[in-house]
Amino acid sequence: MLIPAHNEQANIGRAIESVRRQTRAVDEVVVIADNCTDGTADIAARYGATVVGTVGNAHKKAGALNQVLDALLDSVGDRDKIMVMDADSFLDPHFVEVAEEWLDRGDGRIYGGIGGTFLGREGEYPRRGGLAGVADRWVEAAQANEYARYARDVRRKDGQVLVLTGTATLFDVAALRDVVAARAEGRLPSRGGTKVYDTEVLTEDNELTFALRHLGWKVRSPNGCTLTTEVMPTWSHLYRQRLRWKRGAMENLRQYGLTRHTVKHWGYQVVGCLGIAVMAIYLGSLVWSLTAGGPNLHPLWIAITGVFAVERIVTVRRRGWRSMGLASVLVVEMCYDVFLQATHHKALADAATGRTANW
Repeated sequence: MLIPAHNEQANIGRAIESVRRQTRAVDEVVVIADNCTDGTADIAARYGATVVGTVGNAHKKAGALNQVLDALLDSVGDRDKIMVMDADSFLDPHFVEVAEEWLDRGDGRIYGGIGGTFLGREGEYPRRGGLAGVADRWVEAAQANEYARYARDVRRKDGQVLVLTGTATLFDVAALRDVVAARAEGRLPSRGGTKVYDTEVLTEDNELTFALRHLGWKVRSPNGCTLTTEVMPTWSHLYRQRLRWKRGAMENLRQYGLTRHTVKHWGYQVVGCLGIAVMAIYLGSLVWSLTAGGPNLHPLWIAITGVFAVERIVTVRRRGWRSMGLASVLVVEMCYDVFLQATHHKALADAATGRTANW
């Protein structure tokens, strides 16, 4: 178990505890203390983890993991498994057991990685007072609802996903070795060296998923592989996170081109662009109907709004009445969706103009 951590003293103890509670015990927990200036390493050691500090790492999570994986892949067998999880992720008890069962199917030569689906944890950061605090609670609750809808969608698809989540994934060692060899031989369009993770991309987990798929390995996030993760505490934090996700996804697609493994991803980019246009048309028509010559809302817009409201409520019912109540306030959900679409538009504009992407 590898847990890369940069200044995660608030979460690392509970993350390790969630690993210790697994129904299938892991052999070793290794916390990779990456340029930490807080008590992360000391806390991890007190919880019984092996602590490894990075040396001269300038490539964040991907670089930290590569430093440990370089040595680890030389010392383990092809039938072994390596799990990577974020330091702010807390695993549900059956995660490792279920993931290992899936990796072992078909004599262990089908799935390269088994990832999880996650729910968001709210209220973990000190909140500001006044209207700023209200905005913080809003953005946290909206993210938690978004994550719940994603998890529901994955369950309904029986675990079929396009990307292995960086929050927690169990990898087949043979698959990771295959990636390293393919990068060295030029069979993958890597930009950041010949290691497991490409250090020159913004979304290393997305790129690694692409690499596995193009080498013939399948990926999945089955029922039972569940966890919780923190949500962004403010709108500005969320904006930076999603801008990186969107821009990184676009660059990964340009890196790999149009293939049978990326065609769905390209399709989602097109749908995202259309979604921006549809939302603009819907809101514009709604405003026009309410203001042109007095309120005169067409039955079509009433029906569309009703369907949207029901979908918002039903898809978060597992989170309880509080979340359903938030979802029923359409202006709250709609503003959040508009924010995400605006961020998507910004990522598109930055990619089109060649603006430098940073993380």
